[in-house]
Amino acid sequence: MSFKVLASTENMPYADWLALRKLGIGGSDASVICGINRWKSMIELYMDKTGQLQTDDDAGEFAYWGNQLENLVRAEFTKRTGLEVTLVKQVLQSVEYPFMLANLDGEIEHPEYGKCLFEAKTCSAFRAAEWEGDKLPDEYQIQIMHYLAVTGYKFAFIAVLVGGNTFKWKMIECDDELIAIIIEMEKEFWNHVQEGVPPVLDGSEASAKFLNQRFPDSVPLSKIKLPLDAAVLIQQYDAACEQMKQIEEQKTEAENLLKEMLGNNEAGVLGDKVMVTWKTVTQERLDTRTLKVEHPALYKKFANMTQHRRFAVKSAS
Repeated sequence: MSFKVLASTENMPYADWLALRKLGIGGSDASVICGINRWKSMIELYMDKTGQLQTDDDAGEFAYWGNQLENLVRAEFTKRTGLEVTLVKQVLQSVEYPFMLANLDGEIEHPEYGKCLFEAKTCSAFRAAEWEGDKLPDEYQIQIMHYLAVTGYKFAFIAVLVGGNTFKWKMIECDDELIAIIIEMEKEFWNHVQEGVPPVLDGSEASAKFLNQRFPDSVPLSKIKLPLDAAVLIQQYDAACEQMKQIEEQKTEAENLLKEMLGNNEAGVLGDKVMVTWKTVTQERLDTRTLKVEHPALYKKFANMTQHRRFAVKSAS
């Protein structure tokens, strides 16, 4: 595959960079389309690409610190490997598949493998296990294969700073079979974007949000005839409601029996792992608003108070 430069990102305002991303599918989008991204759903990505998703106000700050740490990771990689990383201040576009874009963290001219791409990451210590040995988080594996597809390079290097104090790097080889699958999935998704037809909706909050934004108001006294497919969905909905009712009853039954075991005690422990609590909580009844406004001192002294016990099951610390 071959690529061309779509735009230079040097000194590009963040808002312009966001607008540029809507022109195609980037590396971080690939894992969403493949259904393995833990932070974003496909319908959210569709809303983003079609201008229906509001940009997070904190995204600029997040991107700023991401870039600062990226510089640190890049420098440490060169220090440990001796391989120089060249910055790529451009958005690249596949010639064969113009909807595929790449914004690389860097390139490496390797003495044995030729031109390779470089990717810098940071993650919390809670995700350290995902980087042990030959492991690589699935979303980053997909991202790198997307970049290799755009550039045509055969190898990539990825470096990560884990928990702010552990540095690791890995080399990844091009997987043509996986790339072919990614391209087909991205092609299908981009058809949805171009045709203005959302991907199949699911039970995610993103799907619900999309529908609420697309159909914010109902037309008074309007009625339509539903298709036959609706019968299956109605049956599914009714069955789910019944299951939820049964589950809620089971939960309440367990809670009541545990409360009976606790009696007047505040907590109970099962072995050294589980603690059950039923604590008394005091709450102020805000039913004396006039007193509160006109005589705050008296309100503070005589405001009605109520007490109830709050139940919880949690791991014992």
